Amino acid sequence: MADVWLSDTRSSYDADAPGYADKVRGLLDGSPYLRASLALFAELVEDAGGGPVADVGCGPGYVTDHLHRAGVDAFGIDLAPEMIAIARRDYPGLRFEVGTMTDLDLADDSVAGIVAFWSVIHVPDDAVPGVFDEFRRVLRPQGLVLVGFHVGDGTHHTSEGYTGRAISVDSHHRPPSKVTGWLKEAGFTIEAELVMRPDDDVPGAVVFARSAS
Repeated sequence: MADVWLSDTRSSYDADAPGYADKVRGLLDGSPYLRASLALFAELVEDAGGGPVADVGCGPGYVTDHLHRAGVDAFGIDLAPEMIAIARRDYPGLRFEVGTMTDLDLADDSVAGIVAFWSVIHVPDDAVPGVFDEFRRVLRPQGLVLVGFHVGDGTHHTSEGYTGRAISVDSHHRPPSKVTGWLKEAGFTIEAELVMRPDDDVPGAVVFARSAS
């Protein structure tokens, strides 16, 4: 039963894929700090010599596309086949694959960077260290990771999707110190963190980290 959260997350995003895609369409247009974070990430990847970048938990592919337009050799991976179908439809020139961040179908030291924007939020605490170990495994030496997440404490359950369909998905809100602690344990050096809208009920945060070797 250890992977029930994986199957629930997959089936929930499959069921809600069209509604979710509509919800996030244009999201970056109104998110200057996220755009700036992605621009900085793209610059850092280029400064380190470039190379492929995995958008892990890519959903309908809008971040993958944004990175591509910023000059990054980006490709997307998502747990939900219906999300990947939308991404392939909307961005036919880009590469998208069905996969799970708990067991990435990527070779060791094969990517220059990883972006995980609000995808690790669905991973329970006991599974996050394994996910970050996977990130560390597939990253090249001095590779970059950019993680975005909800700030707070506790787990929030969602039972109805944007399309009104029944879903069952948990979102884990965490203080940045918890996320950075897991990254350090996995062998990353923290380079920067940014908390956005700190006075909101649910702030957001991004953390930049680099593979230590």
